Amino acid sequence: MASRGTVKASGNFKASEDAEVLHKAMKGLGTDEDSILQLLTARSNAQRQEIKATYKTLFGKDLVSDLKGELGGKFETLIVGLMTPPIAYDVTSLRNAIKGAGTDEKVLVEILSSRTCQQVKDIIAGYRQEYDDNLEEDVCGDTSGHFKRLLVILLQANRQRGIQGGEIENDAQALFKAGEQHFGTDEQAFVTILGNRSAEHLRKVFDAYMKLSGFEMEESIQRETSGCLRDLLLAVVKCARSVPGYFAETLYYSMKGAGTDDNTLIRVMVTRSEVDMLDIRAEFRRKFACSLHSMIRGDTGGDYRKALLLLCGGDDA
Repeated sequence: MASRGTVKASGNFKASEDAEVLHKAMKGLGTDEDSILQLLTARSNAQRQEIKATYKTLFGKDLVSDLKGELGGKFETLIVGLMTPPIAYDVTSLRNAIKGAGTDEKVLVEILSSRTCQQVKDIIAGYRQEYDDNLEEDVCGDTSGHFKRLLVILLQANRQRGIQGGEIENDAQALFKAGEQHFGTDEQAFVTILGNRSAEHLRKVFDAYMKLSGFEMEESIQRETSGCLRDLLLAVVKCARSVPGYFAETLYYSMKGAGTDDNTLIRVMVTRSEVDMLDIRAEFRRKFACSLHSMIRGDTGGDYRKALLLLCGGDDA
């Protein structure tokens, strides 16, 4: 499968040359931020790992520590994110979401609803390796109710494959009975079905549900549930419909209105730049009255903006 990312591996790549450029950019008085961001946004994550190793071999210093020492603020957070291997990045994001002051449910929802089963398994293994802790136990210790149950289901990374033809109508009926037809909502049915069926199966269920109830799945969830559970159910439904569509919305709402949710903006731009940023841009343009490029340009500034726009790639004006 061809990558739909904006960031690709550099063709004539020499880790030692790149390490030299970065070293020079941080040597002496002042830092050449422009050289740093131009270089790192034009290399794949795997290549950045090679640069990191070569930098240590050549200079006896840790590249990420040097970058942290020279850069600051949101720009530093973005560059350090780009220097982190993808699974390690998700592992750290989840750890900070759980162990920080109060639980950052938004991060749990975004990562666990959008990653593939294999990625979730790798994250669980990486989490254990890094912290000697069980991710599921840590998530359970910090959440409750049906929100917790659906997170646990997603952490099993055991979604069915393909379409169960005979089950489409049954699933739609079960969801209808559990929500629109029910006085009060039977959340368990939503949790079990949305947590276990494949994306392509769920898309068929959503069509059948619409015929049956006259409502889009998202409309019913908005009305029938609330709080973190609602956010998670909506994310799971949106990812079943289209992962790039989900991230287009996530980016839009991170910048819309007063103030920017920079943590979300950084997290999505870092994690999707090599995966599906081209599709996210197309979805963004389709859903909203502007391009992703123009919204980032209007909402951010300085080297931080320059780097984000390079990760975004072109403008779909």
